[in-house]
Amino acid sequence: MITDVPGVRVGHWTDPVAKTGCTVALLPAKTLASGEVRGGAPATREWDLLSPERRVAHIDAVVLSGGSAFGLAAADGVMRFCEERGIGHPTAFGPVPIVVGASLFDLMVGDGSVRPGPDEGYAACEAATDGLFELGPVGAGAGATVGMWRPETARPGGVGSASIAFDDLIVGALVAVNAYGSVLQQGEEAKAAVVPEPTPAFAGNTTIGLVATNAALDKAQCLWVAQGAHDGLARVLAPAHTTYDGDAMVAASTGDVAATVDTVRSLGAWAVVEAVRAAVAH
Repeated sequence: MITDVPGVRVGHWTDPVAKTGCTVALLPAKTLASGEVRGGAPATREWDLLSPERRVAHIDAVVLSGGSAFGLAAADGVMRFCEERGIGHPTAFGPVPIVVGASLFDLMVGDGSVRPGPDEGYAACEAATDGLFELGPVGAGAGATVGMWRPETARPGGVGSASIAFDDLIVGALVAVNAYGSVLQQGEEAKAAVVPEPTPAFAGNTTIGLVATNAALDKAQCLWVAQGAHDGLARVLAPAHTTYDGDAMVAASTGDVAATVDTVRSLGAWAVVEAVRAAVAH
């Protein structure tokens, strides 16, 4: 799990009736991060500051949420949680929490009038643990679906996580899988196929997530790892990164273990593959 990376904590808030929720990853102090969007329909918050040329390098939390763009409001509660604890980017006023958010479209499942907001984001923070946490249709994945490019292949998605260790190096992934494409299991290969226009009931998708590592990376190297995370999505989802997906991945460096960026990127891609499969296994 991504919580195998020291200092990373994950918590969920879930509405099992409305089938929506949010998942929060709280990161240790001085975490460096970058990110990349490859889907055609993203819903994101604070994404521009992840670019390597932006001045703010550290982030405090990543929020994955259902509720489409409405669900980005969950990050407000995460900011309140962090502010109360003195966590954030130092300013003359005081710390300003840097909370990056991404949302998936689940409004057609359950009750679309219920969306995660500030209180729900705060509750997910309170539930955060550095140990095992629930996978499957919980948190941001409560109303997720995969295989939506062909209605007859649609099935529940969810939240998944996995990690890979190599000596002292740990790379973990956390994903909320609500993909237009299908999840490929081990041994399956993507086949060439005509990708149809979705019906209105199957038009909203997205896989969003975080790769975290205890490797010592700078912000530009984190971008390389985020790009590798999308390579992982392309290996396990078919089709991936369509115009109907809002695929967005963050990569975060939390530690000081020496490792090449290519090693971290490679391990991160495979951690994403296993995390996506874990999301639907539950």
